[in-house]
Amino acid sequence: MPPLVIEAPQALSNFVGREIAVTEWFTVTQEMIRQFAEVTDDRQWIHVDQDRAQRESPYGTTIAHGFLTLSLLSRFLREAIQVQGGVRMRVNYGLNRVRFPSPVRAESQIRARVGVQSTKQLPDAIQATYSVELECRGAEKPCCVAECIVRYYFG
Repeated sequence: MPPLVIEAPQALSNFVGREIAVTEWFTVTQEMIRQFAEVTDDRQWIHVDQDRAQRESPYGTTIAHGFLTLSLLSRFLREAIQVQGGVRMRVNYGLNRVRFPSPVRAESQIRARVGVQSTKQLPDAIQATYSVELECRGAEKPCCVAECIVRYYFG
């Protein structure tokens, strides 16, 4: 699905309460998980030891860190929506309500369902709160559910 293209951040209010995008599938590889483990110094065996995970993990393989999954929200939001006109800068302002209902097994494919939950006019920006649900192909539950807050500063 191509991204939703909005000419001005003020137009985001027209999409409140609506799903705006379902992104393409993206593969979370073991190599990505290993690199994330190195950067964050979180080398717990369930993420990096494939042999042990196969033997001892209830998932039968290694799984991605929850924070790795969460960090992919920026990627998925860029794929879901483009706000073009009048934006000087886009800033990740934070998150509300983050949950990881199911694991992301190594080599799984995930995608995002993105909706506009709310918008707020600020003196020099529009603040948008997006509802994001990350789905894992073949899983019954989402692997991450979060509210992502982005500020679009006027240019």
